[in-house]
Amino acid sequence: MSKILRGLAAGWGAKKLGGGCFTTVLVFLLLWWLLGGIGIFE
Repeated sequence: MSKILRGLAAGWGAKKLGGGCFTTVLVFLLLWWLLGGIGIFE
């Protein structure tokens, strides 16, 4: 369940911050990594 919430949060952030396709993927990966490192969704 935590990975689903983490994915939703990263996806929402990537949609808001990303401009094009490549940038959105990069922002998603960055947010996924940051949210996993912080441990919010554990």
